[in-house]
Amino acid sequence: MLWFKCDEIIPGVAIAVAFIAVCLGGFFLSHEYSPILNVDTLCSMAEAAEDQREMFRQASKTAVVLGHTGETGRVLVKQLAQEKLFKKVTLIGRREIALDRNVVGPEFEQKVIDFEKLDDYTEEFKGHDVGFWCLGTTRGKVGVEGFKRVDYDYVLKTAELAKSGGMQHMQFMSTYGANANSSALYTRTKGQVEEALKVMHFQRLSIFRPGVLMVDRQESRPMEAFARLVLTPVSKIFPTAITIPVDYVAAAMINNAVATSDKTSETFENKEMHILSGKSPLCKKDEKTKTK
Repeated sequence: MLWFKCDEIIPGVAIAVAFIAVCLGGFFLSHEYSPILNVDTLCSMAEAAEDQREMFRQASKTAVVLGHTGETGRVLVKQLAQEKLFKKVTLIGRREIALDRNVVGPEFEQKVIDFEKLDDYTEEFKGHDVGFWCLGTTRGKVGVEGFKRVDYDYVLKTAELAKSGGMQHMQFMSTYGANANSSALYTRTKGQVEEALKVMHFQRLSIFRPGVLMVDRQESRPMEAFARLVLTPVSKIFPTAITIPVDYVAAAMINNAVATSDKTSETFENKEMHILSGKSPLCKKDEKTKTK
């Protein structure tokens, strides 16, 4: 029967595929070329970060990285080691990893803690000026309750300890579409954490919402791997729409730490992170437009 209905089935499937392709193309196009109201400010922050680096080094600040064993954390540590911006960087995690001491200097120190007994580790969270919070897991890896435990409980408890320990600038890596009222567990949890961090009243809170991270993970995450495979060609045509290289995320966080801001709370969406990283051509394009 199917053989005799090919003339009906094939055109229908072709129309459906074409419709989906047009919808997706429109989605990516609208996100890629959506206007950014604060593009000048972001470009200035990225450029000012270059100028202010030496001054920042002379201030002898300290930093702490939570989640340094993850993909973003690893790249962040590598970039921090290259920049040598902080006199001391504490890496806090549940396990110790091998650090390449040819890259990572003696100012980097690892602290192993038990996240189920965080009140026993208040000293580890004292005396840090800037915090880079990259901690996170997946529902597929630890289940729903385990995910909430890590991405909500651990993140907020460690943030409280850091705030009590004198941290002035908290930088939290959230996710694209984070919303405390979302129906999806992942985006809802991240949104709830964002709201909770805001009421802690850090001197400065920076929230980053990256899209799909373009990185070859050491950890197996089949769904993310499939998404990256599908989105790789999309990222070539629409680089800022919904994807971001992991090194751009790290660079954006570092540039933001160095650059001054009069805001007590700020949120950077995926496209804004591209600009803040200083690696995007958008600032150069904007500058050419101005000169014309």
